[in-house]
Amino acid sequence: MRKSSILRIMALALCVILSLGLLACGSSDNSAKTTASSGENANPSGESKDLLARIRERGTLVIGTEGNWSPWTYHDEKDNLVGLDIEIGTKLAEKIGVKPDFQETDWDAILAGVDSGRFDIACNGVGYTEARAEKYNFSTPYVYTHKVLVVSGDNEDIKKMEDLKGKTTANSPGSTYAEIAESYGATVTSASTLDQTIELLLEGRVDATVNAQVSIEDYLSQHPDANIKVVQVLEGDPVAFPMQKTDDAKSLVDEVNKILDEMRKDGSLKDISMKYFKLDLTKED
Repeated sequence: MRKSSILRIMALALCVILSLGLLACGSSDNSAKTTASSGENANPSGESKDLLARIRERGTLVIGTEGNWSPWTYHDEKDNLVGLDIEIGTKLAEKIGVKPDFQETDWDAILAGVDSGRFDIACNGVGYTEARAEKYNFSTPYVYTHKVLVVSGDNEDIKKMEDLKGKTTANSPGSTYAEIAESYGATVTSASTLDQTIELLLEGRVDATVNAQVSIEDYLSQHPDANIKVVQVLEGDPVAFPMQKTDDAKSLVDEVNKILDEMRKDGSLKDISMKYFKLDLTKED
């Protein structure tokens, strides 16, 4: 073979090698760009949004409440949802920058709804306890309430909590009031509302109820002839808003606490308490 032919073959082979190399490099660059692009689309910020950010993006604060426990959460004569918890819950949503979305349910489903994430927060006169604090993040207390032991007007057997041993009480299942009654030896009959509780008491189907003083006073103001009486007033309890006990919910807890602090300082929290309870229950003492 002539020398010129050999040189042409070598030149052609070199071109093929160089072309293959460039194609390989181009393929690698495109693959890298595709990978980077996919990663950016999947997680543009590199971080997941916390609960407060998701609430603001959604535009609503989902609030679990009963809607049948005056004066905390109930329907007025025009069937509007009102009450201390409704008014404060509305203020929380407004100050967060969203609309309140109140979802009514039975008491025993409220905390479960918070736990599952169905509700962002519960506004329903939930008493703070150490046991509950192990499972939920609580806001700072917004009011403090006293509990009372209530019996029918002609009952002379029960005068104090210790007298509940072997007796029956009416309360919402899973409530702090039910737990207290049981701790004194009472058997608790389930009652979904305060009206149902008093009805059971007046009919003689239960012996007593342990309940919120403000709720009983509100009931008596509307039913002054009701044949019931308070025989003991117990110590006050902090009432707070429960939220999920997760790391990403801490942002919501902090924001709620900030808003409650502002409402204490500007007097609006006291005004709401006076409106519904005729008392300033925002102070611990």
